[in-house]
Amino acid sequence: MGPVSVWQWSPWGLLLCLLCSSCLGSPSPSPSMGPEKRAGSQGLRFRLAGFPRKPFEGRVEIQRAGEWGTICDDDFTLQAAHVLCRELGFTEATGWTHSAKYGPGTGRIWLDNLSCSGTEQSVTECASRGWGNSDCTHDEDAGVICKDQRLPGFSDSNVIEVEHHLQVEEVRLRPAVGWGRRPLPVTEGLVEVRLPDGWSKVCDQSWSAHNSHVVCGMLGFPSEKRVNAAFYRKLRKRAAKASARRPKPLVRPITKHKVKPKPQVGRGPIKRLLAQRQQHSFGLHGVACVGTEAHLSLCTLEFYRANDTTRCPGGAPAVVSCVPGPLYAASSGQKKQQQSKPQGEARVRLKGGAHPGEGRVEVLKAGTWGTVCDRKWDLQAASVVCRELGFGSAREALSGARMGQGMGAIHLSEVRCSGQESSLWKCPHKNITAEDCSHGQDAGVRCNLPYTGVETKIRLSGGRSRHEGRVEVQIGGPGPLRWGLICGDDWGTLEAMVACRQLGLGYANHGLQETWYWDSGNITEVVMSGVRCTGTEMSLDQCAHHGTHIACKRTETRFTAGVICSETASDLLLHSALVQETAYIEDRPLHMLYCAAEENCLARSARSANWPYGHRRLLRFSSQIHNLGRADFRPKAGRHSWVWHECHGHYHSMDIFTHYDILTPNGTKVAEGHKASFCLEDTECQEDVSKRYECANFGEQGITVGCWDLYRHDIDCQWIDITDVKPGNYILQVVINPNFEVAESDFTNNAMKCNCKYDGHRIWVHNCHIGDAFGEEANKRFERYPGQTSNQII
Repeated sequence: MGPVSVWQWSPWGLLLCLLCSSCLGSPSPSPSMGPEKRAGSQGLRFRLAGFPRKPFEGRVEIQRAGEWGTICDDDFTLQAAHVLCRELGFTEATGWTHSAKYGPGTGRIWLDNLSCSGTEQSVTECASRGWGNSDCTHDEDAGVICKDQRLPGFSDSNVIEVEHHLQVEEVRLRPAVGWGRRPLPVTEGLVEVRLPDGWSKVCDQSWSAHNSHVVCGMLGFPSEKRVNAAFYRKLRKRAAKASARRPKPLVRPITKHKVKPKPQVGRGPIKRLLAQRQQHSFGLHGVACVGTEAHLSLCTLEFYRANDTTRCPGGAPAVVSCVPGPLYAASSGQKKQQQSKPQGEARVRLKGGAHPGEGRVEVLKAGTWGTVCDRKWDLQAASVVCRELGFGSAREALSGARMGQGMGAIHLSEVRCSGQESSLWKCPHKNITAEDCSHGQDAGVRCNLPYTGVETKIRLSGGRSRHEGRVEVQIGGPGPLRWGLICGDDWGTLEAMVACRQLGLGYANHGLQETWYWDSGNITEVVMSGVRCTGTEMSLDQCAHHGTHIACKRTETRFTAGVICSETASDLLLHSALVQETAYIEDRPLHMLYCAAEENCLARSARSANWPYGHRRLLRFSSQIHNLGRADFRPKAGRHSWVWHECHGHYHSMDIFTHYDILTPNGTKVAEGHKASFCLEDTECQEDVSKRYECANFGEQGITVGCWDLYRHDIDCQWIDITDVKPGNYILQVVINPNFEVAESDFTNNAMKCNCKYDGHRIWVHNCHIGDAFGEEANKRFERYPGQTSNQII
């Protein structure tokens, strides 16, 4: 509540207020005053609690009738978070949490099934089950993340009450040997925790493998390994001897030539350990973790007091050694060791995340990928997923399809993990039906990742915002490190995706080969050329390139590479079951195919056919393409460059939108077709999504998130011309956005394959599934028929 000025009150009002102290909290504010305490919030106080957290986030607690309590996360929404953040003195909410992310509270659960529109002046105006009426436990306590901006003039009892005890805010490993020279990520070293007063070490007395497991998880590593204790004992003994040895007076020998002293191996680490012990830099002397905690602050901790003169007597700094996941193996030896281990088929994956280690959780069951319902989804279950995928513990357990809605089956619900399981499938769970949960409740995760420092070797310049600009990379060599540009030759969407990922800016909207409109400043040297990426690399130096030999056709700075990055992107997915259900053969007369021939939708042999007599044999099927991403799919070209086709009477916004191919089992193409974007529009949408794109009257083209574009089997060019294909067993392959012309969050699900058997008169299409159309392993695993290798192909 803002300060109340006495002269704003009438004498009678002042006298009444003195007689009734409760009115002090609710005077009639003047227009010039700041935000006041809401009338509906009289008698209530609000605070943020729990840890680890920042000052503007935490578990929401309400004091009513002198008793503090929490809010259940059932039906909790961002709109409710907006109202609560305003009660706490912040302008708005940027997010909310569930499943007691900031730890379970105590006392009453004051509100359950809280439903707000977001415009309420007080939480008491929101609908709920009533004060104190709840069927929840404190494992379901809700939290909010407010925007770090206070309401002007806000001064009230509803302040953030900081818990007056020490908290571990951050953890790091400091190598005892080679600090600053070892490759990143750092996998072994002395454990240091950041306390309010700075970085401190942890005494190793009673240190356990469970503690190491939690520390490694926080640092982005899935597991820990045994430390070479003999090595550190040797260092400590040398440090003890060095401290006991009295320093001798330094006498310089009188010689005509300088004598180069012999290097003393290991003295550097000894001196550092000795200095660390002398500085009494221990902050923690007791850590007791179960091993399932997602953060060290959730363990039982014992801190040294400021007046403790003796710290860690007889002990030493705790040392931890972590095992990196496959993406972050620090050395070739670790990579070879991991590759040598037999790896089964992945049964868990992440989709839709803008950064590594985050996304919608999908699981494989009976050969079909499906999602996980967010009911009872918590940090323990999320951490099991993260570690299973080679990351650390979970930073967040996401609900409400925060990473986009999936498609198809929902395989799991009410997953309850202890945190010790090696796979999500080993956690108790409930198999559900479509009526139990919807894709609006798809669960997601954000995992802890190791620090690799790759973002320090790349930057953008000249752009209007930090998300766009000319790409500059830092390279080393015989001389000092220097910044330079990348040749724009062959630079495309896949390379831009890697650059944006390395920058930590999410996805690539565009990969640009000309950047003349962005000022390059004083950086004019091209230091990298021939960059070719697959799109999955973590940094540009992992992509193929020319190395130190620069070969660039156009060396001017205007032809160097640039990117426009975005935190969201579209993600197209073909409805494979519909292809299988609608496939059939039609013998279509040539006189009905003039428009199709104009758009090159027939095989080459059609050019020499006896027009208009005869026919072409066509494999027809419907194509339903969904956008499961977090941004609309829009053509790269603007309307001014769309091509009008008089024959079909519409504009093409993309020359090639899909590729249709008939392949032999060994991948040889025997028939092909292509589909221009006749008209990208929202044919149908989910219940809560409105159509935005329609082709009629030269309208905007695209596919909205949550909508799909349907190309029916009976329209032109929705086929493959198989007139020249001999009977046999084949593979039908459909690839969407084959030239990566439009950026997507995931290109691996743009291809569909089906088994296809053709006897010369009829065709059987089955086993259609989404997969990598270009992977050799996928082809090897694909179902084969007897006699496939003897197909006669022309």
